[in-house]
Amino acid sequence: MVTETDTRNETAQRRATRATRPRADAVRNRERIVAAAREMFVEFGPEVPLDEIARRAGVGNATLYRHFPDRDELIHHVVVSVMSRTTDQAEAATAEEADAFDALRRFVHAAADERIGALCPMLSGGFDKDHPELLAERGRLEEAVDRLMTRARQAGRLRDDVAVGDLMVALSQLTRPLPGSACMNFDQFVHRHLQLFLDGLEAPARSVLPGSPATLEDLRRES
Repeated sequence: MVTETDTRNETAQRRATRATRPRADAVRNRERIVAAAREMFVEFGPEVPLDEIARRAGVGNATLYRHFPDRDELIHHVVVSVMSRTTDQAEAATAEEADAFDALRRFVHAAADERIGALCPMLSGGFDKDHPELLAERGRLEEAVDRLMTRARQAGRLRDDVAVGDLMVALSQLTRPLPGSACMNFDQFVHRHLQLFLDGLEAPARSVLPGSPATLEDLRRES
């Protein structure tokens, strides 16, 4: 039997749920701000004025600051977003491509489109590299890329003397223009140069690489 008290409690619970659930327009605004920030960090570096990011996102300054009280908070969410979206691309390529090297190739080009090269300039200064959310997303990305490369190597399609660190460094270097540079047509060269890089990854190797494969541990020691 449903009592009046039960009804009041249920009504109160529904109101509380509505109060804590973000409105759809708020979610859309947040996504637009993060997308605009990702683009502008690539073009101009992480010190681009937040007012300019708000303008590109099509929102007011107050809306931006309501979601992201300061620059560090916005940078954190951009980094996490880029990592998460790039990991999704790696997992989709693994699941949908029958050929192991085709999967790796698809991921590399998709990662470029996700602007993964914008991460390095943002991971400096006062950025919290040990934030639990960031560490979780980084681990997820590294595992996904390692699976892609292991699969291609086991299929005999990927040379043996490269590791995940080599791939991530190359992606960063080949997809990041100099902030504020006059090279406005940089994007037209990115996928061409990535394809040249991918040709160099295929087995059998045509040359012996100097040094040793760059592991993820090597990259962490350098950071």
